[in-house]
Amino acid sequence: MPQVFPRSADGIARFVLWAVLGAFISAVVLGTAVLRSGFLTGVGQAIAQPVPFSHKHHVGQLGLDCRYCHDGVETSSSAGLPATEVCMTCHSQLYTNAEMLAPVRASLASGKPLHWQRVNSVPDFVYFNHSIHIAKGVACETCHGNVDDMPLTARSEPLSMEWCLGCHRNPTPNLRPPQDVFLLHWKPPSDIAEIRRRLISVLDIHPETMTDCYVCHR
Repeated sequence: MPQVFPRSADGIARFVLWAVLGAFISAVVLGTAVLRSGFLTGVGQAIAQPVPFSHKHHVGQLGLDCRYCHDGVETSSSAGLPATEVCMTCHSQLYTNAEMLAPVRASLASGKPLHWQRVNSVPDFVYFNHSIHIAKGVACETCHGNVDDMPLTARSEPLSMEWCLGCHRNPTPNLRPPQDVFLLHWKPPSDIAEIRRRLISVLDIHPETMTDCYVCHR
């Protein structure tokens, strides 16, 4: 019986199969890398704002407390964005004619609020409450990073479902005494492991139910 395929056909077929498998694996790895990259998550990318507000100046250099501008962080699901009047508390006296603050003065004169662009946000179908995280000992810098080092504010963490679930499954490494949640560059004491173990009980934290769907999707 005559040979239908040349002797090299078997080698070619194996090469093609391995090439297809390699291409598939590469596509999966590349796709995963892209999905987790700052290009899609926005991590490290500053967003244009109506005023180039600098947390590095206001928080890092002047020492303003987070709650001065984000007054809902302890009591509301939203931390809140500063009203024009909050900005003008200082800027009616300081840098009153600065060009970069023209939108703030115009907002005050017209009564129309500044439209700040949210840097850290989750999709509309995700329920997130700032106040409960603060009350349970999760610090601002855990999610928002060291804002006192940011000339322009950028997202520090991906805030993805995977990232949030990692903390919900094991919140202990991210806990600190509630009175310390607003401290930046916080240094944990030597007995932090014991403190966190007690906080789980004292603050009534239940990791076994924190990954239930209804916790974040209501």
